[in-house]
Amino acid sequence: MFGYIGDLDRTLALMDSLRRQMDRTFDTYERAGRNVSTEGGGYPPINLYDTGSGFLIKAEVPGLTEKDINLTLNQDVVTLSGELGADAPEGYSVHRRERAPVRFSRSFSLPSQVDPKRVEASIKDGILTIQLERTEEQKPRQISVKAS
Repeated sequence: MFGYIGDLDRTLALMDSLRRQMDRTFDTYERAGRNVSTEGGGYPPINLYDTGSGFLIKAEVPGLTEKDINLTLNQDVVTLSGELGADAPEGYSVHRRERAPVRFSRSFSLPSQVDPKRVEASIKDGILTIQLERTEEQKPRQISVKAS
């Protein structure tokens, strides 16, 4: 019977050690200012659609305005970056802060070249919509088939 108590004590000590290690990991994450830099997943979540003549990107960016977002296009790579602040409203002081500012940067390659002069971006209700048109050389062409 006493052997079980020793096993239980060792198990509880390991669990406590794991909890402390996880606390240190999360504390380090919070102190780093919650920088988010992802490739192939993360913030902001996006959907990329092929429209035939180009691409449509929809990104969820709640709480952001056009001033908070940086959007760049370099050949076929789109980069979306910005910062989601957590400032107190004007005239208020902070009593408790659980939402830290989040800086993000996200780059992804498009399946084909797009015309940089024909890119449009807008934001409404927390959704960033980016429309990109393929270059004329990259647009699909209809090829007629003739009977012989």
